[in-house]
Amino acid sequence: MDTESTYSGYSYYSGRSRGSHRHGERSRDRHKSRSKDSRSEKSVTINTPPAEPLLGDSTIRGEQVQDDNWGETTTAVTGTSDHSLSQEDIVRITKDLEDSVGLDCRRYFTLTLAVILGLLVFLTPLAFLVLPHLLWPEKLQSCGTACEGLYISVAFKLLILLLAVWALFFRPPRASLPRVFVFRALLAVLVLLFVLSYWLFYGVRILDTQDENYQGIVQYAVSLVDALLFIHYLAIVLLELRQLQPCFSVCVTRSTDGETKHYNLGQLSIQRAALAILENYYCDFPVHNPALLSASKSRAAKHLAGLKVYNVDGPGNNAAAAAGLAHSQSRAMIAAAARRRDSSHNELYYEEAEHERRVRKRRARLVVAVEEAFTHVKHMQEEEQKKTPGDVMDPREAAQAIFPSMARALQKYLRTTKQQHCHSMESIQQHLAFCITNNMTPKAFLESYLSPGPTLQYSRDHWRARQWTLISEASVTSGLKDGTVFLLKCVDFSLVVTCKKIPYIQMSEEYIDPKSHKFVLRLQSETSV
Repeated sequence: MDTESTYSGYSYYSGRSRGSHRHGERSRDRHKSRSKDSRSEKSVTINTPPAEPLLGDSTIRGEQVQDDNWGETTTAVTGTSDHSLSQEDIVRITKDLEDSVGLDCRRYFTLTLAVILGLLVFLTPLAFLVLPHLLWPEKLQSCGTACEGLYISVAFKLLILLLAVWALFFRPPRASLPRVFVFRALLAVLVLLFVLSYWLFYGVRILDTQDENYQGIVQYAVSLVDALLFIHYLAIVLLELRQLQPCFSVCVTRSTDGETKHYNLGQLSIQRAALAILENYYCDFPVHNPALLSASKSRAAKHLAGLKVYNVDGPGNNAAAAAGLAHSQSRAMIAAAARRRDSSHNELYYEEAEHERRVRKRRARLVVAVEEAFTHVKHMQEEEQKKTPGDVMDPREAAQAIFPSMARALQKYLRTTKQQHCHSMESIQQHLAFCITNNMTPKAFLESYLSPGPTLQYSRDHWRARQWTLISEASVTSGLKDGTVFLLKCVDFSLVVTCKKIPYIQMSEEYIDPKSHKFVLRLQSETSV
């Protein structure tokens, strides 16, 4: 009797009422119809534009496995893709826009403060020299040759200071950190206090008394510029040189697939170390592919769905009997799961072997198709050399001409390796045109698709983590220590960072007497030779 009602992965049967069975069938039919209607409302089938993924995103979620021969009835260039935009996506997009506006405001506010402080620093020595000529010019003593030489010294020192500040501080910001950079803020406060103290002394000892010794005023301005140069040297030591010596080894592990890298860092705060790790992440870690993680989940769900428990006698009236029945059912489920687990490794082995066979097959077809397409390009180039310059085809047109011959093989390979969401039709054609322009080989063209590259290699839309959240028990402005653990979390995954201190290395020297390497070879006169 096919009278099963599914609940939470288990199937129970009740043989007391056929009316309830018919009601269960009607409810299941309504549930299926509602689920189909809801899926049809949330997904829209469209033709693939140039900037959309080449093969859609149906395999990303691992819901269904496409037929191997699906591409035999489709064209080589066009395709279909299913896209759904949920309410959560809309909320996340809105939040990203708000966060980006807030980050821009904070960035411009910090830049404004830096510009104001820089103008104060550079205009102060000039004000020291100009104010006496404006307020009491008739009382000033004449400036001799030594004073005019100090003019040249102030001018060149200010020029050097301007270039040094521009090179060290006025660089494009790499990221927005959650907390203020302690050393930079400390240097800014030090410069501000230093300039204010000079202004205070200048106002009390020079402006109030209207000092007539103009050479002493010029020397006072020169001393200010010299002190500012020393502060800039201190900034180089604190911001650049202090972190160069490696002191810690950090292990960075991606939470989803376990991809791990190791880096050596110097004396950095937690937030600065997180920034250095993220900069290396986009260049070293392969792109995150959530489609590869769905196989294990679907396999586990398939095993659980195959386990069924039947209640032939119906639910008991006694609560104790019902509890005992539930306990026995749970024990039966655990025993059945253990028996299936003993044989599941065979299924996993054959699934992986079949997948590897399919990948090798698709790869061989793709390599052959690309080699034939590049051979055709060479023939086209040889023919175009005989034509007039006005009839020569540019690399973009050549890429569009040979792309249909390899599109189907590339589609099938990307679907088999679950990389279709990482490459769009427009990006593939651009890469093909780039290879044709630079006279690259088919192997160079295929390298971007045969092996997953770093995250930075793909377009900005596929950088799945543009905003990161730093999670740390310790203060993010505190320095790294042995055993420090923190997380860098984004939407789809997180990076777990473990810090270990590089051990102190003690090296000793052992003297070896050069005479100990010498030996004497004694040959006997009575030999067989």
